[in-house]
Amino acid sequence: MSRHPVQLARVYDPHRPEDGARVLVDRLWPRGIKKEDAALDSWPKALTPSTELRRWYHAGGDFPAFRERYLAELDAPEAADALTGLRTLAATGPVVLLTASKGDLGTSHAAVLRELLAHPGLS
Repeated sequence: MSRHPVQLARVYDPHRPEDGARVLVDRLWPRGIKKEDAALDSWPKALTPSTELRRWYHAGGDFPAFRERYLAELDAPEAADALTGLRTLAATGPVVLLTASKGDLGTSHAAVLRELLAHPGLS
């Protein structure tokens, strides 16, 4: 269990010193941001939803079904290894999970990742 805060933010939001480690959790690089300006500590693409799942969700899929399908994807070995790395990072200090999503961050894959960091038994 993470003892440090894990926040959600948009990658377009200004970098704040209290953010701690900045982790981009999107598969695609966000438009309009230079890599050197993003101030990222990590970009674990293995933790991102598959293209098929992302398209299904954005086409009108419901969040509970998305969450279950995403959790199943996170059981894959590469994703599980990346999640272990993220848990290790969160154990060392605050983390902000960054996404370019325009929707409600509380119903995004970043929220599912934050939930997994707070409750490791879910995965």
